[in-house]
Amino acid sequence: MPRKVLFKHINYKRLLRHHLKILKGLQYNSGLFAASKKNSANGYDKSWLRDNFYECLAFLVLKDDDVIKKTYKAILKIFLKHESKIDNAIAAKPKYRHQYIHARYHPHTFDEFWEEWGNKQNDAVGAILFGIGQLEKRKITIIETTDEKRIVQKLVDYLSTLQYWHDQDSGMWEENEEVHASSIGACVAGLKSIRNIGIHVSEQLIEKGEKALRRILPRESDKKFVDLALLSLIWPYNIVTANERNEILKNVEYHLVKKNGVIRYKNDMYYNTNADKISEEAEWCFGFSWLAIIYQRLGNRKKALFYEKKALSTVNKYGEVPELYFSNSTNYNENSPLGWGESLFVVMVYLINRK
Repeated sequence: MPRKVLFKHINYKRLLRHHLKILKGLQYNSGLFAASKKNSANGYDKSWLRDNFYECLAFLVLKDDDVIKKTYKAILKIFLKHESKIDNAIAAKPKYRHQYIHARYHPHTFDEFWEEWGNKQNDAVGAILFGIGQLEKRKITIIETTDEKRIVQKLVDYLSTLQYWHDQDSGMWEENEEVHASSIGACVAGLKSIRNIGIHVSEQLIEKGEKALRRILPRESDKKFVDLALLSLIWPYNIVTANERNEILKNVEYHLVKKNGVIRYKNDMYYNTNADKISEEAEWCFGFSWLAIIYQRLGNRKKALFYEKKALSTVNKYGEVPELYFSNSTNYNENSPLGWGESLFVVMVYLINRK
């Protein structure tokens, strides 16, 4: 059961309750979350592995174990359903995208979606391993059967066969295939988290990832100097050094922070169109919540409050956190509410305003 939350101001209690209700409304009976509205016509009614990991973070800080366990049990069922595919990928490194573990699934049948998609997303597998490990260490038991233990071990073996430390994947944004620091970091964090709970992870498997990470950081990749995805290495993964963290924050704030959100990276073409025909990168709302969470955890209250205020300003007239705003405008796209954004918003409100 979720614990009772006390706030310094009653408005924040209402705010938390409101956005938590929105987030809970995105969970299907299966336990999986939709990325956005369940009746979305553009595919955001589907369930992404990565989105489900981030959508659970709100319930993790509130210690709502029932919601979290239901989601992770569903994710393990997905992997078990597609175990033969994972076995094939372990036996021989995949040559084609469709041979990788898929990024998104039908929320009821757990079937893959077969249209062309950037399914090479190693960070999503790392995220799930990280989540399971953290939950187990908090005495929220996820691995309860021999089948579940076997499939989690196979996820580790899968990353080993991929040689994740130099595997080109589509990363957090499901786009261009490169070696991404954010993907390597997610895998390193996941492998560190899952070891010592009955899952075998060799030290060498972790060391190869850490060495690769040190070579790339503070960059995201060869082509990207700075990327919003790098914030994940600070929180929730906590996988960077203090110097790397400071460089990432400096670069993100200088290059990516805008009025209504944080752009993902320079020259991002996703929703890069405005009615006035002046195109610039779309501004992602959850970037403000992410920065507020990081600064609150670092003890920088002033910066945390600064980004909390900016995050509050992104909430639309329906009380939702949209995916993004078009650049230099007050228009947001149709993916509202964005489950991932709602979750980070809840975490931010809770961490900053609890007594």
